[in-house]
Amino acid sequence: MKVLITGGSGFLGQYLNIFLSERHQIVTTFYNNSGNTNEFNSIHLDLRNFSVLRNIFSNFIPDVVVHTAAVSDTILNENISTKDVYGINVNVTEELAKLCNEYDAKLIYTSTDLVYAGYRGSFLKEDAKLIPVSLYAETKLMGEVKIKQTFDNYIILRTALLFGFGLNHAKCHFQYIYEQLRNNKPVKVFTDQFRSPVSVIEAARLISEMIDKNISCQIINFGGPERVSRYELTERLCDIAGLDKNLLIKIKLDDMPELPKVEDVSLNIDKLKSYGLIPKQLDEMIREVLNYQN
Repeated sequence: MKVLITGGSGFLGQYLNIFLSERHQIVTTFYNNSGNTNEFNSIHLDLRNFSVLRNIFSNFIPDVVVHTAAVSDTILNENISTKDVYGINVNVTEELAKLCNEYDAKLIYTSTDLVYAGYRGSFLKEDAKLIPVSLYAETKLMGEVKIKQTFDNYIILRTALLFGFGLNHAKCHFQYIYEQLRNNKPVKVFTDQFRSPVSVIEAARLISEMIDKNISCQIINFGGPERVSRYELTERLCDIAGLDKNLLIKIKLDDMPELPKVEDVSLNIDKLKSYGLIPKQLDEMIREVLNYQN
């Protein structure tokens, strides 16, 4: 199939370029950094330029659009305005939904587990209460709403905490922790935030498998099978990579009041598994990202 990838130079996007290009014809887009997009059919694009975006659809005519591009910063820096966040996370998503509807393409949209109320308990199902507490989560949820208002040929993935090693410029907090521990430096890790982490490699693989399945008009929790705190995730990393757990400093969410407080957005992934999309166990995913890096 023909697959258009937005955010192709991002943390997940670069792995999607690799996995999806093995089975499909892809066009991948980037804005600031090119990452590995220059190894594939790629386009430098500000997605807010809707006329150029329309030209890409009319020339490429995608069967599937995997929309990962977003402003994902929890705390905005001085170079990004609230208007930018709404423009990219909401308006671009709505425009992509309209173009997908017009060109009969499926839209796979990576939303976030952070749309859920973080105080309602464990293993949340897709119908759980929604209370996004950050601008990022709020705008991702608004993107979901725009898609559902536009058409039915979509898959909305409420994506759990992604971990692994980024390619080129892309990095995540897991990689920072790993590098600090490798250099025998202490790291602070939350003991009271619980997620269902999934590796970036496993996420790309599952999306690749998902494209071939007959799924539409669905919101799906997209994460790993285990509920762990960030501290427990780091402990697992230490055990598998042979790193010193004595370097871990336990902290609580209240110790960093500048961050939005999300206590537990661990996911029930029964719906994901019902489509034959079975994520690996956490330890296996950690070993895989370590091996991939080596």
